[in-house]
Amino acid sequence: MSTLLALDQGTTSTRAMLFDAQGHKLAQAQRELQQYFPEDGWVEHDPDEIWQSSLAVCRQVLRESGVAAADVWAMGITNQRETTLLWDRSSGRALHPAIVWQDRRTAARCAELKAAGWETLVQERTGLLLDPYFSATKLEWLLDHVPGARQRAERGELAFGTIDSWLLWHLSGGRVHATDASNASRTLLFNIDSQSWDADLLQLFRIPAAVLPQVEDSSHVYTESEAGLFGAGIAIAGIAGDQQAALFGQACFAPGMVKSTYGTGCFMMMNTGEQRFHSHHRLLSTVAYRLQGRCTYALEGSIFVAGAAVQWLRDGLQLIAHASETEQIAAQAGDAQGVYLVPAFTGLGAPYWDPHARGALLGLTRDTGIGEIVKAGLQSVGFQTRDLIEAMRRDGVANFTALRVDGGMVVNNWLLQSLADLTGLPVDRPELTETTALGAAYLAGLAVGVWPDTATLTQLWRCDKHIEPQMPAASREALYAGWIEAVGRVASRT
Repeated sequence: MSTLLALDQGTTSTRAMLFDAQGHKLAQAQRELQQYFPEDGWVEHDPDEIWQSSLAVCRQVLRESGVAAADVWAMGITNQRETTLLWDRSSGRALHPAIVWQDRRTAARCAELKAAGWETLVQERTGLLLDPYFSATKLEWLLDHVPGARQRAERGELAFGTIDSWLLWHLSGGRVHATDASNASRTLLFNIDSQSWDADLLQLFRIPAAVLPQVEDSSHVYTESEAGLFGAGIAIAGIAGDQQAALFGQACFAPGMVKSTYGTGCFMMMNTGEQRFHSHHRLLSTVAYRLQGRCTYALEGSIFVAGAAVQWLRDGLQLIAHASETEQIAAQAGDAQGVYLVPAFTGLGAPYWDPHARGALLGLTRDTGIGEIVKAGLQSVGFQTRDLIEAMRRDGVANFTALRVDGGMVVNNWLLQSLADLTGLPVDRPELTETTALGAAYLAGLAVGVWPDTATLTQLWRCDKHIEPQMPAASREALYAGWIEAVGRVASRT
């Protein structure tokens, strides 16, 4: 049986999945990924662990499913975005730990560039804002802080990439240094109108062009994997950043369709068609995907902490042993009105973009217990989602009809009802919630002819659960007003 292989390299784990031509998941393998926090606001990964875990889960899913590499039509890659690596072209060794998208070490540099008036140019060219979230200042930091890196980069000895490029390089045995348009659009270096690296931005961030990868379509046969890795070469035919891949996997191909992914962070993305949307409320315009040279754009709101808040409740406060416990705990908790968890552990993302904000647990009384705190943690996801919806509405986008949700958190039915209640919108969960990996498989399958077009993929989307809001509007608005006050309490004064 021929299959499609998807490699989903995320912030906290690496997964490989096999899919059939109907979009059904056949098998999965997963490994957790260690995060490192060497200083306040710094987040790093071990590049070798990323590669080895990726190789291991791909081998495991093939071995345990009994599928030979020769029977895989193609492979798609999807990845945590903005995470930045710099490596030696001759050896393939990274010069420094990967600087993760959550990392805030370049906040001062971004503030300096904003103060100098550069954000308008950056937003016009890239659709993004000046924030440590994106790759350019991370790469600039590496070039400045790794001894000899800038000189070596200028000589063409080094390669920069986001996680997709790092994996593609190693899967191809160092033959291919490339990325797709969706990942390129998250670097602060890529002009999303001209679809090319921007010379003015390279000069602004002092990035030598020699380190940059080639930018290709999201659905494109990049190369074959080295035959020795899996027993036969597999065509690597699809690449997209994780949120764009989820949009694709949710079959949000028509302008106005919205998906919201709940993993480590929360990312809401709306398809805006072949015309980029200029946000006036600090949302991001970005490349959703590029097919046959034609770019589809998206409007995105990024929240840094969603599932990571539950991880903190588990690992930091040790209030729970397993994330799965939160559904029952929240359902049994008392009325948590007035208790708010603002999970600004690494700053606040959209629409605030406040890298200096820090988290807080507010409104505690003697009656507050574990249940109320856990409930507040889950509700923070709904409140942050509402923040994004309000920003999109102020930008004048079409009325929302429903949220298509996915990601690891949406197995929690209490969370889904809370999302519907706090946003006032119906919520649709698909049968297959691993839509990020599915989107990578779809992109790869399109490139090798498994499916002829996106219209065919639309027919494969299947709803598992539809949830309508139940909370009275007055209660919803009162809770949200309390959230806005709580965010105001943690906002930085700088």
